Amino acid sequence: MQIVAIIQARTGSTRLPGKVLMDIVGKPMLWHVIDRVKRCKNVDLIVVATTEKNEDKAIIALANRSNVKSYVGSEEDVLDRYYKTAKRFKADIIVRITADCPLIDPTIVDKVISYYNKNNVDYVNVAPTFPEGLDTEVFSFNALETAWKQAKKKYEREHVSIYIHENPAIFHIASIENEKDLSYVRIVVDSIADLNAVKEIYKYLYKDGEIFYLQDILALLEEKPYIMEINRDALRNEGLLRSLKKEGIVVKDYKPLKEFVDRYVKKQHSGEKT
Repeated sequence: MQIVAIIQARTGSTRLPGKVLMDIVGKPMLWHVIDRVKRCKNVDLIVVATTEKNEDKAIIALANRSNVKSYVGSEEDVLDRYYKTAKRFKADIIVRITADCPLIDPTIVDKVISYYNKNNVDYVNVAPTFPEGLDTEVFSFNALETAWKQAKKKYEREHVSIYIHENPAIFHIASIENEKDLSYVRIVVDSIADLNAVKEIYKYLYKDGEIFYLQDILALLEEKPYIMEINRDALRNEGLLRSLKKEGIVVKDYKPLKEFVDRYVKKQHSGEKT
């Protein structure tokens, strides 16, 4: 069974254009994502899936320098890009990673893959009890192909796994909870504030040729809580929430996100930590 980690990356982010190539301790953010995914023990192949736009040729060049594969596909139809990447590289199992997660933890990625391999599921991810920025999804090629064939709505094509979440009657879905609720920890990069927070973490923890993990990050945040204040006003899953709004969908009534909205968004807006 071929397990392929597909890292989606483009320079045309609406919130922070060019972020995947922005510098963190002397290297592009995408370089760090690739380097950390390379530490996974359960991944057979890494592919960077980018777009056909001229600006994204720099992403292909970076993938080549990093000795990983790349694939060029649709910018807006990310589901189509993922499906065609998976098909091109004969993936039986897909690990979805996004290029705005420069602190992705390879041990957590391996844990999700192991869960998938040991259980009869079509799809498994990390729950919101993990920090945002450790987002990992693992699913079968068959599940991806079904979503690719049947998803029709624009937001379902913009977000790879939404159709799967919307159809639990079709797919066997699982989610891994963290032992402690860390949903208030934000280590993803969607804004300059996010980037500055991540840069602070790298400043203290990064050593060339070595890797650091979630427990190291948590210890640092405990020691230097000012880092969490840098991007504390950000909203989790903002990209998806924006897509739903464009489609005229009332988020609080959107079933796949209802638990998230109830538990996280309301508390965040009230200033309470989850």
